[in-house]
Amino acid sequence: MIRSPAISRRAALGAAATLVAPGIWSWPLPARAQQTQGAVIDITRARTDPIPIAVPDFAGAGDAGRVGRDIARVILNNLRGSGLFRPVERAAFIQTAEAAAQAPRFQDWRVIGAQALTTGRAEIAGDRIRVEFRLWDVLPEQQIQGTAFTAPLGNWRRIAHLISDVIYERLLGEKGYFDTRVCYVAESGPRDRRNRRLAIMDQDGENHRFLTDGTFAALTPRFHPNAQQIAFMSYNQNQPRVFLFNLDSGRQEVLGNFPGMTLSPRFSPDGRSVILSSTRGNDANIYIVDLGSRRERQLTSGGGLDVSPCFSPDGSQIVFNSDRGGDQQLYVMSADGGGARRISFGRGRYATPVWSPRGDLIAFTRIASGQFAIGVMRPDGSGERILSEGWGMEGPTFAPNGRVMMYFRESPARDSRGSGYSSRLASIDIAGFNERQIATPTDASDPAWSPLLS
Repeated sequence: MIRSPAISRRAALGAAATLVAPGIWSWPLPARAQQTQGAVIDITRARTDPIPIAVPDFAGAGDAGRVGRDIARVILNNLRGSGLFRPVERAAFIQTAEAAAQAPRFQDWRVIGAQALTTGRAEIAGDRIRVEFRLWDVLPEQQIQGTAFTAPLGNWRRIAHLISDVIYERLLGEKGYFDTRVCYVAESGPRDRRNRRLAIMDQDGENHRFLTDGTFAALTPRFHPNAQQIAFMSYNQNQPRVFLFNLDSGRQEVLGNFPGMTLSPRFSPDGRSVILSSTRGNDANIYIVDLGSRRERQLTSGGGLDVSPCFSPDGSQIVFNSDRGGDQQLYVMSADGGGARRISFGRGRYATPVWSPRGDLIAFTRIASGQFAIGVMRPDGSGERILSEGWGMEGPTFAPNGRVMMYFRESPARDSRGSGYSSRLASIDIAGFNERQIATPTDASDPAWSPLLS
């Protein structure tokens, strides 16, 4: 039996309609059976024994039926890709999707091993779609969730991701991460003359588009907390500077004409400033730039290279990597720049630190004996774990729930001229399982995972 507490995010369990995403409204559906309450499936158990769930097509007539099938396909792929669910093969289904949407015949789902069941219906009226969705606990024959979504027809994929997030949260007790996007650097050309431009896509690789044209190299994109703005480094006119890109308007602007090279930007948790590194002379130090006034404030000083700063989720601390001790290691300091302390003590050099949205872990790249690795440690440096190792990998970024990370892997590759290399995005659970390659139209590096879009 699956038992779940009332959902606390975007599920619209109140009496009134709720705006859950731009242009998408949701309403609670009346329960057809008592809604379950209590404990959820332990996520550690789900890693070793994924939840068997049946995801039949959403019922509907004509075009609505086609969209309903597409919605179910997206949900199924999201859940399977998490590694925590095991979708039941559709060839085993006994009850039809239309009949299940009317009233599930639970014995037909129990006999094929389903522990959870989704049912739904899609209706199209003009340029809008209404999608009813229900989540069922098969063994006690109880409804866990019932919600109706109404949105412009073009937003059907967003509805599928929202439903996937609801299922994830109701059955696992953790927030989902499917209604998100990933920005990354799309790469092409030979290794010594790479063309690098910004690209963005949904977390499942759909709705892909390029943001910059490659005239100038773009690196290290990072999302604003509102997910509608990106900070990145560009070699515009051979001057390495930090730029801001507005996803709504497509407008780009330089953050500021500061001396030296500015690099590795990240937004503060409140979105009011950008933290970055700036080279002045032979050193690189960390600065914070207020987005309103564009005034900068220096946080570190002294000899060495202090780069790749990242705030803790509460904004009270900053992690960065530095060679101030003679070797490239990770340090944590207070948000005002004081009290820096080293936290990495393993074998090799450490780089690209990023704080988990939960605040409990810091992810990093480690380079030792010519081998790259992606790992995590606690903010005090304890509990270091390597999740994946390879010929070349770098740039971890967390999903907004802190459960999954994405990064890029490089590998030697033979091309028509007999030499070259490949760079691809990959994701992995923070427990070190379910490593998957993320498909992109070109080579890819420097991923950045957005916050939840709604």
